[in-house]
Amino acid sequence: MPASLVTNIFTADPSAHSFNGRIYVYPSHDRETDIKFNDRGDQYDMTDYHVLSMDRVGAPVTDHGIALKAEDVPWVSKQVWAPDCAQGPDGKFYLYFPARDKQGIFRLGVAVSDKPEGPFTPDPDYIPGSFSINPASFVDDDGSAYVYFGGIWGGQLQCYSSPEGGAFDASQDGPHEPTGAGVPALLPRVAKLSKDMHTFAEPAREIQVVDEKGDLLLADDHERRFFEASWLHKYNGLYYFSYSTGDTHFLAYGTGTSPYGPFTYKGKILEPVVGWTTHHSIVEHEGKWWLFYHDCELSKGVNHLRSVKVKELKYDDKGDIITMTPE
Repeated sequence: MPASLVTNIFTADPSAHSFNGRIYVYPSHDRETDIKFNDRGDQYDMTDYHVLSMDRVGAPVTDHGIALKAEDVPWVSKQVWAPDCAQGPDGKFYLYFPARDKQGIFRLGVAVSDKPEGPFTPDPDYIPGSFSINPASFVDDDGSAYVYFGGIWGGQLQCYSSPEGGAFDASQDGPHEPTGAGVPALLPRVAKLSKDMHTFAEPAREIQVVDEKGDLLLADDHERRFFEASWLHKYNGLYYFSYSTGDTHFLAYGTGTSPYGPFTYKGKILEPVVGWTTHHSIVEHEGKWWLFYHDCELSKGVNHLRSVKVKELKYDDKGDIITMTPE
């Protein structure tokens, strides 16, 4: 089993990037809590972010300390969950993060720094038109930047009836999702970012995840349907959209020819790990590809105390990702 990147704190939901010749990892920061496990995720009561970095996989890992605290963000009430970071055209670094607002609704915020490790200064309010959780940034070859997001059950994606969000239905807040023969699964969201990286340049839109026939994956297809933890990377000119299947504990992916999709389901990236959740990122560094993920081995199976790990990711001669099994 690969060793945890750090053991001084519990870390999860790692978003990894290669900036300035170094790997930077933006995880959430798990902490001890007496809150009982439930399907809303209340036990994941995170209050700040640390940034990790290393010259390369296998090199010593630096914990740069607290980069942003929930108490320093005016609109946040609690639960700063899985973040990500992107470098803007101005050379600054933009940390995207979800949290509950003062009404208990998950929104996405942004904070900025001159350095990839922070500290980050947050905007005073959340991104207009943002909702749900798990923002993942992607900057394309032409400089266009996007944020991918969404998560069901505790992530509240099921509380919205339109692609762009709209009204919040509090009656659906909790472990709800569509079900029934022929009913399509809930879909993740994407929005192009403004040039200044602080807002959406357009309303959020749905990302279609389809089978080999081009039909949307179904809600009851729990081994393949989207649950949370979007990620996008590009390999040999093709876009790879990956995600967690949630209650079936797989990391899965599809491919497409546009950052907006549709993405055709291709298979699994990683079999289930120790623990309830699974969340990942994929990054190229020094000519190799790496899968960052988390498990609960260090905490001996405590589901809200997770630790980030990394394994080399490989493709076959068709460009398909070779499925990995946790060691």
